[in-house]
Amino acid sequence: MGGGQRRTSADDDEAAPSSSSIWSHFWSSATRTKPLSDSGIRTSSGDGLVRTLGMFDLILLGVGASIGAGIFVVTGTVARDAGPGVTVSFILAGASCVLNALCYAELASRFPAVVGGAYLYTYTAFNELTAFLVFGQLMLDYHIGAASIARSLASYVVTILELFPIFKENIPDWIGHGGQQYLGGAISLNLLAPILLALLTIVLCRGVGESSAVNSFMTATKIIIVLIVIFAGAFEVDVSNWTPFAPNGFKTVLTGATVVFFAYVGFDAVANSAEESKRPQRDLPIAIIGSLLICVILYIGVCLVITGMVPYKFLGEDAPLADAFTSKGLKFVAILISVGAVAGLTTTLLVGLYVQSRLYLGLGRDGLLPSVFARVHARRRTPIHSQVWVGIVAGVLAGLFNVHILSHILSVGALTGYSVVAASVVALRLKDKASSQVSSTSWREGVICLFIVACSGFGAGVFYRFNTSFIFMVIAVIVAILALCALCFRQTYADMPGFSCPGVPIVPTVCIFFNMFLFAQLHHEAWVRFVILSIITVGIYAFYGQYHADPTAEETIIYHRAPEDLRSDAAAATVELLSTTEIPLTENPKSTSAV
Repeated sequence: MGGGQRRTSADDDEAAPSSSSIWSHFWSSATRTKPLSDSGIRTSSGDGLVRTLGMFDLILLGVGASIGAGIFVVTGTVARDAGPGVTVSFILAGASCVLNALCYAELASRFPAVVGGAYLYTYTAFNELTAFLVFGQLMLDYHIGAASIARSLASYVVTILELFPIFKENIPDWIGHGGQQYLGGAISLNLLAPILLALLTIVLCRGVGESSAVNSFMTATKIIIVLIVIFAGAFEVDVSNWTPFAPNGFKTVLTGATVVFFAYVGFDAVANSAEESKRPQRDLPIAIIGSLLICVILYIGVCLVITGMVPYKFLGEDAPLADAFTSKGLKFVAILISVGAVAGLTTTLLVGLYVQSRLYLGLGRDGLLPSVFARVHARRRTPIHSQVWVGIVAGVLAGLFNVHILSHILSVGALTGYSVVAASVVALRLKDKASSQVSSTSWREGVICLFIVACSGFGAGVFYRFNTSFIFMVIAVIVAILALCALCFRQTYADMPGFSCPGVPIVPTVCIFFNMFLFAQLHHEAWVRFVILSIITVGIYAFYGQYHADPTAEETIIYHRAPEDLRSDAAAATVELLSTTEIPLTENPKSTSAV
């Protein structure tokens, strides 16, 4: 009418995408996975890292990440409640971490020697969105943790400086002791912490060889001091102090295990150094498990010494180990403990910054973050842009805010990462079998069983935490056992060449259950943090990630699984620099949701 043209629905669809098409694009992007082929390992545009880390370097990397100043503090603070039974607490927590380490070791041996760690494993086993969620939870832990450790390191450095008369009581708070408070405590100025972060960032930017040398030296220093502490304290042990062994009951020992579990967190850092390992398929599994076992032995030794030297009731709160040696007239050992604390915090901070930059590098390569994070310095062979970014974030947090008050919301990322890695072991073995024998429906059933185990573990943890009727915890355990039975008897699993996690699916399932049990023991604000950060991460993915993780890009990273013969002879592992037009991402027909 009137010479005008009617606007059709088709025109409307062309003018603005419908909500169904937006959702369809989001879902197809979110459920993409990163496939593995059996050809070599390749990176594009010459942006590969240099392989310089041997097995010994990797073991020290894991020990450096795991043992900080906590070995001199947390052992005594937990012993105040658990008594000499704190030794059993560390054994139980160590055993749980060893099971998690076995899962990491299998995937580190199986996957291509490139950066990514838990993020890469999740991307392959489940889907793109789940991997991005894991990255988000891990990264918040790393950022806040690095800032908090930097503040603690600054405080220990000032404490050592004040041993000299010229500095004693002459260093203001805004330099390093806690921080100068402004705006009612909203701002807490600390100058030394950002300076220390800047120095470590410079070391990391110079190259992995230099940073590995610093880590090896500081970790060796730390281990030597811990051994001196153990042997010096052994001559002061009174075995009568070990009786009663669990004065407050076994529950305090079990509760202590949930606390000291986090003292072992850090061995997973080894998995993120795959692209810089000389023989990744051989060395990574050995380094992951070896570094953790070293930590278990050192922790147990310190526990036996501290509970044998002083009755557990008289252990101090802030510096129990140093106080114990001072009470025996061994003040020089207390000074060594401060030096060891500085070395421990330095290595923990160094490795934490290192891991963060490699995770940013992996996501930058995949397009989930801006490509600037994927750039590698042509001469230094380090991701300088990513490294500087993580240094700036940690420096701002450490220099302006009292991040110690956020410590109760940490460890969410570690538990999330460990749980998803354990689930990835089962899911990938199912997926390998599914390619020839098992339907996608069976794969989904397996993933649902894993989800039920996770929920049961969290439920059991909640019931234990709030002292509800014992029957509720028993029901949660029974549900988890039924889900495990379904995994054992209704599913078939592929055999893995190279290192294989024993007892699949039992070992990974136990890991998931216990990790979620520990998750329930965290502060309730940590649960809120998990939910809010997950929502924010999904939002970032919806507005940026899904559009920039381009599967048709001509130059992109293709992650390839090394063939079986290469995995048995890791020296043959290499990086081929090339450009490619292969599609690295595919839609996952088995994915049902972002677990």
